[in-house]
Amino acid sequence: MADDVEDANDTALFFRQFVRSPTTTGAVAPSSLRLARVVSAPVPERGDPVIVELGPGTGVFTGEIQRRLAGRGRHLAVEINPLLAARLARRHPGATVVVADAAELPRLLAEHGLDHADAVVSGLPWAAFPGALQDRLLGAISDVLVKGGAFTTFAYVHARALPPAVRFRRRLLETFEEVVAGRTVWGNLPPAFVYHARRPRG
Repeated sequence: MADDVEDANDTALFFRQFVRSPTTTGAVAPSSLRLARVVSAPVPERGDPVIVELGPGTGVFTGEIQRRLAGRGRHLAVEINPLLAARLARRHPGATVVVADAAELPRLLAEHGLDHADAVVSGLPWAAFPGALQDRLLGAISDVLVKGGAFTTFAYVHARALPPAVRFRRRLLETFEEVVAGRTVWGNLPPAFVYHARRPRG
């Protein structure tokens, strides 16, 4: 019962933030746990990896990343919305939550004593961003990832043919040596699929 109430509160909060700023929130409801498991798949099972999470929102991906890390490594969550970030920090004390623009990623890592990321997990609404911002964000991600690093993000099925989504897919292919689109997660609202990208170019 408590989990149901918490989920309902998250959904209401997320919707209010969407209404207030649709271009930064990008969705009317939080992602599903099923999608979180697919997006968080690159988190290594061993060692002390550095995981960067972009646009964690209410923390569905954050919780899955923390579960996979089980106290290992570092987890930096970058959220531009102060209200969502404060809630996230209370709920997931194992993650370092930063209120900032994800395009400042190299600087943010340096400020926390980190010089790289082993994986970047993104909940950002890429199709809502103009091309110049997509480029800045992908450049920042590429700059911090290790040579064999992984980047995962998702896109909504209904929007995949829209110009911003097509442009983002093209930029992904230009930024990474390997880009694979996974199967559709129908249990998400709306249905989504995951991009798995590895080995940043350059």
